[in-house]
Amino acid sequence: MLEMDPDKVCFVVVRARELEEEDLIEATTDDDESEDFDLDHEEAFEELDEHEEAEDPLREELVSFIQALPEDEQIELVALAWLGRGDYDKEEWEDALEAAEERHNERTADYLLGMPLLADYLEEGLSIFDLSCADFEEHGA
Repeated sequence: MLEMDPDKVCFVVVRARELEEEDLIEATTDDDESEDFDLDHEEAFEELDEHEEAEDPLREELVSFIQALPEDEQIELVALAWLGRGDYDKEEWEDALEAAEERHNERTADYLLGMPLLADYLEEGLSIFDLSCADFEEHGA
């Protein structure tokens, strides 16, 4: 059974969806691509470094939130995403927790935010436990 507060999961879901929407808005245009095409190897790495420094405040907020969670909740969040993705089923919840604990490290937030469809997986994981973010989205965020 999920022990962490579902509202924490829902906060991640809502913010992850906002981050996904923002990425769609900031998609590169043909003009942007033509500028990058003329860069030499060294200039390309310098430009990449500049983009890394200009971190998205929404992403920073979400990373900070996940990093501030107690370790056991970070582990549950990863296991819940795996459950929602179909890597495990409800009867294998303890196995998912054990696997997430074995793989836990300081990059949990980056791992989760690098997961395509994170919000969908977390919501699906919640629904397996008969939980939902519907009330959170209406009243919480």
